[in-house]
Amino acid sequence: MRLLVALAALLCGFLAGPALAFETVTFPGSGVTLSGVIYRPAGRGPFPAVVALHGCGGLYGRSGGPGPRHADWGERLSAQGFIVLFPDSYRSRGIESLCATADRAVRPARERVADALSAKAYLQSRPDVKADAVSLLGWSNGGSTVLHAVHRGRQARDGRPDFARAVAFYPGCRTPAKGGTWSTRMPLLLLIGEADDWTPAAPCAALAARAGAAVTYVAYPGAVHDFDHPNLRPRTRTGLAYSADGSGTAHTGTDPAARADALARVPAFLAR
Repeated sequence: MRLLVALAALLCGFLAGPALAFETVTFPGSGVTLSGVIYRPAGRGPFPAVVALHGCGGLYGRSGGPGPRHADWGERLSAQGFIVLFPDSYRSRGIESLCATADRAVRPARERVADALSAKAYLQSRPDVKADAVSLLGWSNGGSTVLHAVHRGRQARDGRPDFARAVAFYPGCRTPAKGGTWSTRMPLLLLIGEADDWTPAAPCAALAARAGAAVTYVAYPGAVHDFDHPNLRPRTRTGLAYSADGSGTAHTGTDPAARADALARVPAFLAR
């Protein structure tokens, strides 16, 4: 009988799969209750933290959990001592993806900036978070949000510490670059592929050049969009609302050299 019970327990464990490395949370946003997932280091803390912003495809992947890129970064950063919160700007509002939508109800410059600030406030209310060591990270549409969120005058007026540092992966830089008035109030790391034809590198290079020492700009030769993805074969995306040439077509895929550099560079930048 004991053997049967042990075998049954083993089978149940096998069917259930590995324990999830994240937990689901909800917290108040601006006019909306935001949901999200947290990756957390072992121990009591307090820990430095990162608000991580998904791209236009949303937070979740086909498996039902966070997409591979988000899970990879969440697991890696938490293993290095960061609490990582991914606020879900889309499903919190009943949206799955906006990559093919030009007239977006959730915009990087408005709703998503508010979500980032709400996520920061939530983290700073937790006893396991160092309130003065919360940074901001985003990819693509989330990277564009980072550029808007770090602009002077956009900080929260809640009396809490501001974001400490920020990282933007392949953001859309055209809008912030217009007018020549954009500046960042904190150190910013901007990473992009030189061959990115979804969010082109040239406007980001111009933006960084005007910003001076406050922006660390890294452009990877030959790399395209999603270069830091853990295992994305080269593919052509079509039907996109925005692309470099306006055709709605762009290329994505992992670049091993660029990914390796980013995996080392980002934690070192956040840890300063």
